[in-house]
Amino acid sequence: MKEYAGRILMISESPFPEDPRVTREAFALINAGYKVTSISRNFRRRKNIEKIGGVVTYRIPRLDIFKKSTLRKSFLGILLYRLTSSAGYLIEYFYFTCIASFLSLYIAIKDGFDYVHIHNPPNTLFLIGIFYRILGKKYIFDHHDLAPELYLSKYDVKGGLFYRLLVAEERLCLKFSNLVIATNESYKKIDLDRGGIKEDKIVIVRNGPDLSTFKLVSPNERLRAMGKSILAYVGVMGPQDGIDYMLRALHYMVHSLGRKDFLCIIIGPGDSVSDLKKLTKELKIEDFIKFTGYIPKQDLLKYLSSADICLDPNPSSPLNDYSTWIKVMEYMALGKPVVSFDLKETRFSAQDAAIYVKPNDEEEFARAIVKLMDNPEKRKKMGTFGQKRISEELAWHHVSKPLIYAYERLSI
Repeated sequence: MKEYAGRILMISESPFPEDPRVTREAFALINAGYKVTSISRNFRRRKNIEKIGGVVTYRIPRLDIFKKSTLRKSFLGILLYRLTSSAGYLIEYFYFTCIASFLSLYIAIKDGFDYVHIHNPPNTLFLIGIFYRILGKKYIFDHHDLAPELYLSKYDVKGGLFYRLLVAEERLCLKFSNLVIATNESYKKIDLDRGGIKEDKIVIVRNGPDLSTFKLVSPNERLRAMGKSILAYVGVMGPQDGIDYMLRALHYMVHSLGRKDFLCIIIGPGDSVSDLKKLTKELKIEDFIKFTGYIPKQDLLKYLSSADICLDPNPSSPLNDYSTWIKVMEYMALGKPVVSFDLKETRFSAQDAAIYVKPNDEEEFARAIVKLMDNPEKRKKMGTFGQKRISEELAWHHVSKPLIYAYERLSI
């Protein structure tokens, strides 16, 4: 029987291998000599059990309850949205947590594991971590999203009972873990302050592209032959991701600034895609927008390689103000200049690879895009800076090292 450095069960509500962070962590640990098994949500009707890159992954069928929307609504519409989508998330998370619990027991009996590595959201998965810690396993809490801030951002509220419950739940996730993985210094500070845990319990593993697979390819000839500036956005599209801000900025470009010499490629799936397509028609900019939906990675690289400018429209919010976006690093890895709202962690990541706009100012966002469209020399300079920063500091082979060191420390 093969000897492993340790056996790890990873549990993530996001799909594997579609979630790049979870997948990169799993493969990094496999390369370091660990055995990794994954429980994840099924996506696009993949096999329920599949081995990918050495990771045996068990997939839980997706459950969607109620629609999650991004469109601005009346007071009653907003209230109904909060009630229905909150109930939807609670039911979906409870469903996934319960099924993952039973699956973890099956894997524990069948193969065994030494570590249970929980990726949030949902934070309810900490119940699985605590259960196995009681049984003598090591419990790792991989802190992707700040659940209390995510709630405030999704529903545009200031606090309340549900927020306080989420803070208490997060504190339990942090307190009972053997190791906390934070994505940046902002998350680390919040974990220390809110979780009341010691600093040596936290390790920072930043988001970073894998340059062995994420690199420039030949551009789409049809797009380049259009003679227009190609704008691009890539990412999951949820209520908090700001694509509606981007669409309103593009509306301002077309109908107020008179710029019709561009095409914006919007790449990715999400709860809000149908609403965003509806908004595009309402804003009368459908001739300037192309939604691709989910596409294979090679097609994604082809679109991004064809782009002149990449967009990060995440608005300022309680969540976004502290978060690091992998899309920004992916844009930089391909040498693309970025237009972004001026958020703390985005500025840390991109530095001179981005133009920063006053948060949530759609008209200024539009003017920044136009400024870059008309300045190819600046675009090239920004792109070169971004590529250099990624290759020297922020690529996955740099930022993943603390992950392996942390696991080695846990095994002592």
